[in-house]
Formats: sequence, structure tokens, C-alpha cells
Amino acid sequence: MTAAITAITMPKWGLTMTEGKVVQWLKPPGAAFAAGEELLEIETSKITNVVEAEADGTLLRIVAPEGSTLPIGALLAVVAPADTPAEQIDAFVAGFVVPEPSEESPAAAEAAAPRELEAAGQRLRYLELGSDGLAGDGVPVLLLHGFGADLNGWMFTQPVLAEGRRTIALDLPGHGGSSKDVGAGDVAALTGAVAAALTALGIERAHLVGHSMGGAVAASLAARQPARVATLTLIAAAGLGPEINAAFIDGFVRATRRKDAVEVLQLLVHDPALVSRTMVEDVLRYKRIDGVSAALETIAHAWFPAGRQTLDLVAAVTGLATPVQLIWGRDDRIVPVAHAEALAARLPVHILEQAGHLPHMEKSGAVNRLIRQFIEA
Repeated sequence: MTAAITAITMPKWGLTMTEGKVVQWLKPPGAAFAAGEELLEIETSKITNVVEAEADGTLLRIVAPEGSTLPIGALLAVVAPADTPAEQIDAFVAGFVVPEPSEESPAAAEAAAPRELEAAGQRLRYLELGSDGLAGDGVPVLLLHGFGADLNGWMFTQPVLAEGRRTIALDLPGHGGSSKDVGAGDVAALTGAVAAALTALGIERAHLVGHSMGGAVAASLAARQPARVATLTLIAAAGLGPEINAAFIDGFVRATRRKDAVEVLQLLVHDPALVSRTMVEDVLRYKRIDGVSAALETIAHAWFPAGRQTLDLVAAVTGLATPVQLIWGRDDRIVPVAHAEALAARLPVHILEQAGHLPHMEKSGAVNRLIRQFIEA
């Protein structure tokens, strides 16, 4: 009888990822592990992320050494019972074939690419993955990014949530591929744009997931139009306390050189080494687009004058009938974790260790589980 042998392969995170680099193995050969445990770190073009075990098993053989760069689907390691004969492992490795990159039809490729919509006189970019009615309540998920980010910040989250559910990641006004006209740039302006986008997409009700400034926009929409929000997940959200790292906001708005951008972006994460060269270059490329600097300055002035948050959504969030959860990184250097801890007696609060302001990228597996469990409860 042949032992049950399975492969750990190079994952695909985001639409543009074609290869990844093995940074570090977190389990040695022969180690047993449980579902959800972290096995290795993979460096992508954006940020380093971890591969988690999908089920219990034993890491019988590591095939890809640290430092190797391999294409999507390449064999990284072999999982099998500890008593599996070595010749069976040898045969499995020798016979493993890396799947050819799928040649999607033009229609499929177009469906998996960002698109644009017109809402309230603004052009907004969005990425839609998954389908309605495949799982749970059939209510779609809307993902809203933070200040200076875009829909690509959900590269580790959206594909997971899209397994059986329609998901939309939206570029807020002034960000990504959306219009750089932000109006007053305040929470009312951004909330109005999101509400108009939902209408344009034909979505009457959604599960909202918002990060940082996007969390405040999501909470604002839930407070203004509660019937449109099924659940509310706030990740390191703005609007729940007055403190904000003003040096980050000012530094991001002003950064035009690589050195300055690196220093600012490293504030976002627990481990500065996670920030990749491509991530820095993408930010600088975005900063050079006409209208971006003015848009960011307008938003920063409206949201964080004198280096403080003027928006206070605590009463609105704690008073919602809509289910709400907070997710935070213990080492957040942008919005203090104390904002979440202060609400722990009134709302479900999940604080993740060894994570900064981007827990959905630094600890994506844990965050994805929390979101899925919450919206499917």
C-alpha cells in the first residue's frame, strides 16, 4: 500500500505573481505540524508572507532550499507519514511535474483584471473575484484599503474570501487607479463614493472589511446606512482614538525619493525586512501620477490635522446592531493597539502578535480565518 504523499508548492498570491523566493523554512525536515501552523516564508514582489499548513502532517523532505526562486506551482517540500520509505519519496519528487501556466481565455482574463465604474461622477477602479450564491448567505464582501494604499493590499485576502463568495476590492478616490478628485477628502466624501460604488455594482448589502482609513470609511457607511452592512470587520481602523503617527502621514505625503519611501513604509510592519524593493517602487510610481500629491494632502488635512485624528467613531461603532469585530497588530506603529484594547469589553477584539499596521499582509492566514469565521457565523 502506497503511503499518502502530498506536495507543498509555490503559492500564487495576487494576479501578477509568477514566482516566489523561499526566504526561510520555519519547520525542519521530519517535523510534525498541525493545520494552520506556519511552515515557511515566501518573498513576493510586494511583501514576504508565510505559507501555512492546510492540514496536519509531517514535513518529510524539503526540496526547495532557502534562497531559491521558483515559479508558481513548483515543488517546495513533501508531506507524508514519518515511516514512508525513502524510495517512495524519491519517486514522488522525480515524478513531480510543475503545472504549465494556465492559458486563460480572453473572457476569463478580463474577468480577473481590475475594471472601472462610474459612481457619483467619479471613476473608481475595482477588482471583482468569486461569484454570488456559492456559499453562506450569498452576501458579497467589500474590501476597503487604507491611506496611500490600493486594492493590491488585499492580495493575500481577496482570493481566499472569493472561494465561494463574490468579493470586490475598491480603490478609494485619490488612490490606485481611481479618480484623483477627492472633493473635501473627508470621511463623508469617501463614504459617499463607496455607497455610490455599491449602488453602481448592484449590491444592496455587503460584508465590509476595512483597513486603517478604509476601516473608518466602512464604519461610517455602517453608521449611516446600517441596512447595507451585514458585518463589519475593522483592521487597525482609524476613527477609534485621537492618536496617529503623524510622522508616517507626513512622510508618506512628502516622500519622493527611495530612501524616504523605505523609511516610511518600514513603519507599517513588525519586521522592516518584509518591505520589498518592488513595494517601494510601486509607491513612488503612484506618487508621480498627476493629482496624487494634492489628493493625499487634502485627505491628510481633513483626517489628521495637526497630527491628530479628528474623527471619533467609537460611539457609532459600539452602538451598531450590525456585528462588528476588530483585528489589530500588537506592534502597530501607526494607529495604537490601545484603541482596540479600550473596546475589548464591548466588541470582539483580536490582537495578533508579531504584526504591525498590516496584519492582513503580515499574518494573512490568521486574519483570513477571522474574517471567514465572522461572516459565516
